[in-house]
Amino acid sequence: MSMNTQGRPTGIGTLSHAGSGSALIPDEPLLFEIGDTHHSGVDLPDVEIDDSRLGGFARKTKLDLAGLTEPEAMRHYVRLSRMNYSIDSGMYPLGSCTMKHNPRLNEKMARLPGFSDVHPLQPVSTVQGALELMSQLSHWLMTLTNTSAVALTPKAGAHGELCGMMAIHAAQQARGQGHRNVVLVPESAHGTNPATAAFLGYTVKPVPAREDGTVDVEAVKAALGPDVAAIMLTNPNTCGLFEPQVIEIAKAVHDAGAFFYCDGANFNAIMGVVRPGDLGIDAMHINLHKTFSTPHGGGGPGAGPVVLSEALAPFAPVPFVRKAADGGLEMVEHSEGEALGRITAFHGQMGMYVRALTYMLSHGGDGLARAARDAVLNANYVKARLQDAFSVSFPDYPAMHEVLFDDSSLAGTGVSTLDFAKAMIDEGYHPMTMYFPLVVHGAMLIEPTESESKQTLDAFCDTMLALAADARGNDKERFTGAPTRAPRRRLDETRAARSPKLRWEPEEAAPAAAAE
Repeated sequence: MSMNTQGRPTGIGTLSHAGSGSALIPDEPLLFEIGDTHHSGVDLPDVEIDDSRLGGFARKTKLDLAGLTEPEAMRHYVRLSRMNYSIDSGMYPLGSCTMKHNPRLNEKMARLPGFSDVHPLQPVSTVQGALELMSQLSHWLMTLTNTSAVALTPKAGAHGELCGMMAIHAAQQARGQGHRNVVLVPESAHGTNPATAAFLGYTVKPVPAREDGTVDVEAVKAALGPDVAAIMLTNPNTCGLFEPQVIEIAKAVHDAGAFFYCDGANFNAIMGVVRPGDLGIDAMHINLHKTFSTPHGGGGPGAGPVVLSEALAPFAPVPFVRKAADGGLEMVEHSEGEALGRITAFHGQMGMYVRALTYMLSHGGDGLARAARDAVLNANYVKARLQDAFSVSFPDYPAMHEVLFDDSSLAGTGVSTLDFAKAMIDEGYHPMTMYFPLVVHGAMLIEPTESESKQTLDAFCDTMLALAADARGNDKERFTGAPTRAPRRRLDETRAARSPKLRWEPEEAAPAAAAE
């Protein structure tokens, strides 16, 4: 039996752009443009309200909320959701961000009663299962990194950085070396590294990268001195390379009386294969969303545990889990000795702990190592397929979890990295990371992660190669005018940055606001 295709084409690409854009991806108006501020979905009688208790905080103007029926509100948000691009709808090649698949098993476990409804103020006797999970997660994080302590409480990678650097600060104070006020940060570091150091009052001293994208131990030695408290080094680094002199750098830092903070954002490339503690690190945060498949983005809730070496273990913050005298588990809530104290409310994010441990247990040690190797394999496969059409920024080393290209391959075409990324949207792909790291001009950073199959990678690479060929052709408008098939066209980015419109205003008030 064959399908009747007469009058309704079914092949890929056979629908017109206008037809698919207007029917399948509507240009969704704002809520205020759907409803109006003169009517409400619910009619309530006028009531007298005593607002004296509000003092000067009582509302003096109308809310001016759009009046919508429940179906109108629901349909609005459903239509918006259809505009989203997610890992569930396609490959997400963002470098540095590790947009991997989150197994649904993790979500099922996180929703188990006892985990999903646990409360931080429950009696310890009623949450022994949750404490056991936190204890096991701590054990495996320390085992995978060969470190002596772990703080689970940080809420994100940057928060973990802050925690680790606070432990370093406390350790230097305990040594009587509070005068050490300089932190070395390679130029290719994540932007959170210098921000964290500056937030704690340190002076940031940059360390230049070599021509091959790595950090030179001799440059580190030249920057070290009696005022240096630590170095913050990302490994694998933001160019997608493993630092070949990391052990020598750690030794030089320790010999100078400083500590080695490792940005562990890219631990997913080496988990189960390399233990950072063996490299000489003193502190390292682990982004659970990048390495252990917990949800990523959206402002939280997140988790960024930080592991600590034996030298920093006494300064770990509370709370943490330990064995109690009765053989059970207890939560240590108060600082002992020179520990930091509490850096966040309560105990961290239980949902992220459940998801991360589920990922670990479902893979096992050998499975985690395989996932890391697959991430490296996929990145190098993309590199091999694209290297003749794109310029590999640092060809001297194999890529780790991501591969970095620059815009020199687009020279003379009139097409920029931004133009190329916008054209990717028209082909159904979320753009790769653009213009980062800053040490490479026109950077295009691609991370396929271990989640993607060879078939998916081939389809992506075929599209990238076709776009590269077109960029060298005569149809520049395809790039400079892109995207043309998305619900929104390209913004005037300069105007959007300098004159952002962040608030809806009634149409009659718009001209006056513009004049101001």
